Amino acid sequence: MVLKKYVPYATLYELTLKCNMRCLHCGSSAGLERKKELTTQEWKKVTKELSELGGKYVTLLGGEPFLRKDWFEISKDIIDNSMEVTIISNGMLINERIIEKLRKIDPYAIAISLDGARPETHDQIRQVKGSFKKCLESLSMLRKAEINTSIVTTLNKINFKDLPRISDIILNKGIAWQIQIAVPMGRFSQNLMISKEEFYSAGIFIASCRQKYSIEQLPVMGAHCFGYKSKKLPNVNLVPVWQGCQAGVTLLAVQSNGNVKGCLSLSDDFIEGNILNTSLKKIWDSSDFCKYNRNFAKSQLNGECKDCKYGKKCKGGCMSISTALTGERNADPYCFKLIEEN
Repeated sequence: MVLKKYVPYATLYELTLKCNMRCLHCGSSAGLERKKELTTQEWKKVTKELSELGGKYVTLLGGEPFLRKDWFEISKDIIDNSMEVTIISNGMLINERIIEKLRKIDPYAIAISLDGARPETHDQIRQVKGSFKKCLESLSMLRKAEINTSIVTTLNKINFKDLPRISDIILNKGIAWQIQIAVPMGRFSQNLMISKEEFYSAGIFIASCRQKYSIEQLPVMGAHCFGYKSKKLPNVNLVPVWQGCQAGVTLLAVQSNGNVKGCLSLSDDFIEGNILNTSLKKIWDSSDFCKYNRNFAKSQLNGECKDCKYGKKCKGGCMSISTALTGERNADPYCFKLIEEN
């Protein structure tokens, strides 16, 4: 038996671009659904092929995934194909009817976006009055139903100082917390992006929370954007060891119109096929798919990453942040090591 070199361990399904919010940091400018979005049967075809490729975890997001009437059918099909499902939602539509359906599929987790510790912060970012209150209600309902629950906080200059108070809200409630940063894509404005100093301070905050609280009290982690190779801070990234961008290596993304990328955070310049024209298996198995990662060479490094001794393994940090901020690949300037040196 020959083991496959690349397996889509984690896959992101952008179920729809339709959304009931207009968040300031939305990289995909979600709001209206795309002109032609995949049907239920087309998503099921994706799921079947993904399972055959060895997929393990599927995350449904949008837009707002609960706006699709078939979200339950798609979720159940994922589970029936022996994969785990996670759903990322803004929480506005969660009610007892949805909770009952979630109980039936027993998802790996439901992640709710919480972008502030106060109504004035969260509601401003989410552009919907009352969304903070509803978000907390949804979290309470999910925990009461004993559904694995987490929150995602996307940092910008508006909510950066809310981090300690957000930790107070979820402390000892069995809610996992992922912190990530917003970058200038879609609706997000460059002037709202946190500085490198604030970014490093967020890293210190995550590290201090981990030191102060047990994983049962406050399971907190930085997303793929947090790192890398700090000489002073312990690893705060969601992976034990950062091994560079995983787009096309262990990660796959399918947009609601069938476009395929290595990662959903990457711009549409990184679209490499469409499942309506080519099978997912053929796209994934292509020697050209995500070759910027699969065939990575140190010579691809740019900017201050070019001469870094960790460059071969790090690959220049997060690809989406690198391209959004510098216009170049493999040159993520939001790097703990670089910030410490500079």
